[in-house]
Amino acid sequence: MKRNFFYALFSLGVCLTLGNSASAQQVDAKLPWSVRITESEMIRWPESWQLDFQPKLKWDYCHGLELQAMLDVYDTYGDQKIADYAIAYADTMIHDDGSITAYKLSEQSLDRVNSGKMLFRIYEQTKNEKYKKALDLLYSQFAVQPRNADGGFWHKKIYPNQMWLDGLYMGAPFYAEYAFRNTRPNDYADVINQFITSARHTYDPKNGLYRHACDVSRTERWADPVTGQSKHSWGRAMGWYAMALVDALDFIPKHEAGRDSVLAILNNVAVQVKRLQDPKTGGWYQVLDKSGEKGNYLESSCSAMFVYSMFKAVRMGYIDKSYLDVALKGYKGFLENFIQVDKNGLVTITRACAVAGLGGKVYRSGDYEYYINETIRDNDPKAVGPFIMACLEFERLQK
Repeated sequence: MKRNFFYALFSLGVCLTLGNSASAQQVDAKLPWSVRITESEMIRWPESWQLDFQPKLKWDYCHGLELQAMLDVYDTYGDQKIADYAIAYADTMIHDDGSITAYKLSEQSLDRVNSGKMLFRIYEQTKNEKYKKALDLLYSQFAVQPRNADGGFWHKKIYPNQMWLDGLYMGAPFYAEYAFRNTRPNDYADVINQFITSARHTYDPKNGLYRHACDVSRTERWADPVTGQSKHSWGRAMGWYAMALVDALDFIPKHEAGRDSVLAILNNVAVQVKRLQDPKTGGWYQVLDKSGEKGNYLESSCSAMFVYSMFKAVRMGYIDKSYLDVALKGYKGFLENFIQVDKNGLVTITRACAVAGLGGKVYRSGDYEYYINETIRDNDPKAVGPFIMACLEFERLQK
């Protein structure tokens, strides 16, 4: 309840601060959805460091998620103000020596790696060496990231022995792209092992889903005493995993040993995504293994992630083309059920879970009641970024 109060209070302050400037600016309804959402976010948050409702500078995964999507929009439609908006964040956060404001290597948190992905393109475009130094700094984290005996990365140093599906998206695509761009072929086996190991630890044979996380030491209160798994399959955790699979596969060579195992995992994810798609709305539930049950709700971030992942996986030939129907139904349903447009054309994405985790100082039990009672908010980057990418996939189809 206290967390909900502070979210509401902060959101009210943001609305009062930005309300006049946002309402004065228009978004053209004739533009593609990817551009309309991007421009809406740029109006809501005039400075890119303000994304994710931030009152101060922060280096974390949400900025990278959304700004990476915006760079995809720029690459597709070529509006320089979009590129400038993304580059402004990188320029604000990264110093000449490659150090990054609010990033501490000693934290060994995979969440801090994700925003590095956009730096590959920014370095290519600007040729500013500070971005290359920052990329090298983030890559160096993998050498010191704590691991379990089977090589699986801990999600964070403060979460010993734990693999979270979230962490696969935060680390693996960056790791694979860095290996590809810097000719480090030995790294591919490690990237592949992260996917295989996380699948082995989180797979639930009773329903074919992957649970949110696993504590291999089986000591956390949220962990099953036999399997170490958390209690449920959280929609966004599966969404992170799906996006990690399709994005990392871009950089893993086709001949690489173990790549077929990664594709097999992706194909199983696709099977489950299709099976659990809500027949009426095309969306997916906050807690996947309790889909349709009392208190559960259709959630926008996991829905956006699944739509994007299915579109891309079909386009790349990773899964059967019949899954395009799943993506199209999800895309149409998203527009109908999660999108609101105000009189000035500003686009709002509704009903996103603000945050969900396991353990921690304010202990999160990971039971059903926990997941369905976390804060729900509009325009969460974890819904906005993936849906921009889903829109771009749909728009590519139209061309």
